[in-house]
Amino acid sequence: MPAEPIRLTQYSHGAGCGCKIAPAVLEQVLKSEMTSFADPRLLVGYGTKDDAAVYDLGNGRALISTTDFFSPIVDDAYDFGRIAATNALSDVYAMGGTPLLAIAVLGWPVEKLPAELAARVLDGGRAACHEAGIVLAGGHSIDAPEPFFGLAVTGEAPVAHIKRNDTARAGDVLLLTKPIGLGILATAMKRGSLKPEHAGIGTRIMAQLNKAGAALGAMPCVHALTDVTGFGLLGHLLEVCEGSGLGAEIDFDRVPVIPEARTYLELGAYPDGSFRNWKAYAEKVEGASSMERMMLLSDPQTSGGLLIAALAEEVNEVAAICARHGQEALVFGALGPNSGGARILVR
Repeated sequence: MPAEPIRLTQYSHGAGCGCKIAPAVLEQVLKSEMTSFADPRLLVGYGTKDDAAVYDLGNGRALISTTDFFSPIVDDAYDFGRIAATNALSDVYAMGGTPLLAIAVLGWPVEKLPAELAARVLDGGRAACHEAGIVLAGGHSIDAPEPFFGLAVTGEAPVAHIKRNDTARAGDVLLLTKPIGLGILATAMKRGSLKPEHAGIGTRIMAQLNKAGAALGAMPCVHALTDVTGFGLLGHLLEVCEGSGLGAEIDFDRVPVIPEARTYLELGAYPDGSFRNWKAYAEKVEGASSMERMMLLSDPQTSGGLLIAALAEEVNEVAAICARHGQEALVFGALGPNSGGARILVR
C-alpha cells in the first residue's frame, strides 16, 4: 500500500500567524528598562508596532527591513513555503515599499521529517520571491522540534512613499484587500473536517502577493497602511487607532469574509488564537457581542490583506489601483475622533 501523505500541520502546536505571541504577553516581552540607542536615521522602529523597520539612506531613499516566520498553516510543503514567503514579503508592501532580496529562515525536525520535504518548502519560498521579482539569496537553518519557515526581507522606497500604521486621519475610510476567515479554515483543516472541495480556498488567498502596497505608497490620499495577520482585523485596526489617536466604526455586514468560513464557524471551528486575541482587546470594542462577530473579527489571519486608511474622496482611485494588482479593496468602515480612548464600534 502507498504511504500515507505527510500532513505538516500535525507536526506543530500552532498554525501560521496564529502562532504569534499574544498581544498582552508581547507587551511584556518588549518592555525594557534599557536606554535605547538613538539613531536619527531610523524612521520607523518597533515602538509603533508597525510592519517593518525603515532606515533613511539619504538622497530621499529609505531601506525597509523585516522578518517573519511561522509553523505550517497547510499540509503541503510547497504551499507552506509559498505562503510563508508571501506573508513575509507583505510587510514590505505594507510599508509602501518594493522588496529587493530575501534570505530564508528554516527550522526542521530532521529526525521526524525527510529533508526532501524541507527542499519543497524552500522551493515554495523561491516561487513567491520569483513572483515578487526578487531572489532568495541565502538563509539559515536549524534542527528544531517543530518545522517553521519564513524570510528576512530587505526592501526600499522613496522616503515620501513610506506608509506607517500610525498616521491615519479622522474621516478616512477603511478598506481591506482580502477576506477574513483564514484562521477558521486552517482550524477546520487541522481537525480533519475541511471538505476536499474547500482545501484550496485558503491557499489561494494566502499565496496572493500584496503588491498593491508599493503602488499605494505613491498615493498621498493613502494616509496609513498595514496588513492583517495574527492579531486579526480588530487587533491590527486597534494599532492604527491607538497610534493615530482615533476611533473607528465598522459595518460588520460589509467586512469581507470567506463564505465557507462561516460554515465551519457554525460547526465550532474556533481558532485558539481568536479567543486569545479577543481576550486581549475586548474592552476596547463595542458591538461585537455575538460569537460570530467575536470569532470572525478576532480571527488570526496568515498572509492577510492590506488594511488601508484613505481619504474618502479618493476611495474609488484606491480601489482601482488595487484592482490593477489583482485585489479587490472593499470599504467596511471609517475613522473618527477619539472619544475617551481608542475604541472600535461594530455596527
